[in-house]
Amino acid sequence: MLRSCFCAPREKVVIKVLEFQHANLEHAPPEIFEYTKSLEELYLDSNQIRDLPRPLFMCHGLQKLGLSDNELLMLPPAVASLVSLTELDISKNGIRDLPESIKACKNLTYVEASVNPLGKLPDGFTQLLNLTELYLNDTFMDYLPGNFGRLTRLKVLEVRENHMKTLPKSISRLILLERLDMGNNDFSELPEVVCHMSSLQELWVDSNAIHTFPQAIRYLQRLSFLDASKNQLEDLPEEVEHLTKMTDLHLSTNLLQDLPAGIGALTQLVVLKVDDNQLLSLPHSIGGLASLQELDVSYNDLEHLPPTIGLLRRLRTLIADENCLMELPAELGSCSSMTVLSVRSNQLERLPDEIGRIPNLKVINVSDNRLEFLPFNFTKLKKLWALWLAENQSKPLIPLQSEYNASVQGRVLTCYLLPQQQGQEDDLYMSDKDSFHPSLWEEERQLRQTIQFD
Repeated sequence: MLRSCFCAPREKVVIKVLEFQHANLEHAPPEIFEYTKSLEELYLDSNQIRDLPRPLFMCHGLQKLGLSDNELLMLPPAVASLVSLTELDISKNGIRDLPESIKACKNLTYVEASVNPLGKLPDGFTQLLNLTELYLNDTFMDYLPGNFGRLTRLKVLEVRENHMKTLPKSISRLILLERLDMGNNDFSELPEVVCHMSSLQELWVDSNAIHTFPQAIRYLQRLSFLDASKNQLEDLPEEVEHLTKMTDLHLSTNLLQDLPAGIGALTQLVVLKVDDNQLLSLPHSIGGLASLQELDVSYNDLEHLPPTIGLLRRLRTLIADENCLMELPAELGSCSSMTVLSVRSNQLERLPDEIGRIPNLKVINVSDNRLEFLPFNFTKLKKLWALWLAENQSKPLIPLQSEYNASVQGRVLTCYLLPQQQGQEDDLYMSDKDSFHPSLWEEERQLRQTIQFD
């Protein structure tokens, strides 16, 4: 007897996303090619893939392709067939050049090509007019194409760790750019074309050889973050006072001898780092930084702090290590939000009583100074959990005794670490390189607990 059997056809599985990251692959897995019509996202990151098979480029609907951290030496010209591609990540490979045909991928909005020995971009690259984010960090670049300014939709551009000395004039057309990272290059000055990027909010120019900023920097009025550390800046133009949206200003490791008075106009500034410069003083206008929470002026030549520092009611961290301070202003006691005060390695002989009135102080570092005693008001610091009086101190807090002092005609606090003997403890226990930094309080505490006193 014959029996007929009707079987409904199996519904074909639609796969839109495939993920093969960290799969120890040497080749693109063949199952990819079963879904060439439906595949929209493919991630092959962090494998050992050296070649991309041609069938991969038959995935005409592919929108996102992740190939980072592989062993690719080239991106095939067939990439031009991926006409739907919007995001491409080829970072951390050995790709020496991009094919001219990449210009056909006109829907690309995001390209991450960092850490490849590219050397340059193909001429057709600037035809990718929909690009909004481009990452070319550590790609052996000496220059950008002269018509780079065609990429007018760019919002993020990173070219860190290259060999660039200039930027093309056309880059001034990038009026939508919000973030520019050109740190660790060979710039000797900030290209004035940067100052025409009217939407710029974040600018990294650290680790160059920049010695001055153009006056046109005043036009970056949306700038909120500027890192110009590790350069050769000798001064800042007064025009910085127009950067009123600034919240973070990093000027560490330069050659600054003073700060412009106009810096006090940056009322939204939250972080100011000017450590490792040659500052002799701070402007009185610094009291105008009403939003400031972190101030680092360590490793300078400051002999005093302006009394207007007491106006910084939101200041939480003040680091003034390795200066020439002989006294601290009594007005410092008005910094009611302060939690960390570090004035290590100065020439302080006394501390103002007013410091004992800062209700939120948790950490004080006054090691390597010339203090004979501490103000009796320190007994009011109920939140204090670390008081460093010496570099070789074994515990963050040690017992203090009160005694009458004739020179102040009142009671003071003292202990076996007072009076301080400046410099001797550093020579015996650690070098300046190993010295204490407030951001490492807990780590240092653990290390110092192993030190035994004779």
